[in-house]
Amino acid sequence: MGVFYDYFRAADRHAAVAKPDYPRAVEKPLLGIPAFDAVETKWLAPWGSLADLIALIRNVPCTHDLVQTVDLYPPPEDAPKTDEEWDALPEDSPYFAGPGIEELSADVRDSLADVPDERLIELGRQWAADDDSDPRQLSRLIAELRDLARRARSEEQLLYCWSFGG
Repeated sequence: MGVFYDYFRAADRHAAVAKPDYPRAVEKPLLGIPAFDAVETKWLAPWGSLADLIALIRNVPCTHDLVQTVDLYPPPEDAPKTDEEWDALPEDSPYFAGPGIEELSADVRDSLADVPDERLIELGRQWAADDDSDPRQLSRLIAELRDLARRARSEEQLLYCWSFGG
């Protein structure tokens, strides 16, 4: 099945975790489900591929701590603390497969928001070099993420990542 990642903006943490079982990137919000300004991906993990992109944008080496996130859902304070508690969780517990929601730091938002148009093609080519991806598609994805980050910054919001699967 794979893992799905929706990057979205929200007014605050409370709004970001509203109705966590539902994807954030939907064309028509369902009755009672909040609508989010979001970008849907199937492979762009914050600590993996997004960190690679941020390293390219900043022209720095990619390190494991380049993209800092805060786990919001499932609530980290309610996570099992012992092996017995983990073993007692049902197989469909969000602690195993999601959904999960993480808050990205303001510096990641700002790095994305600051990408100028003239760097989109170059960044797409650089990002695609490692795995033979289509640089044009990656350039479009970078532009979508950049535009989302700009809207978030202009509204003094942060970016969040909703994920599901495993």
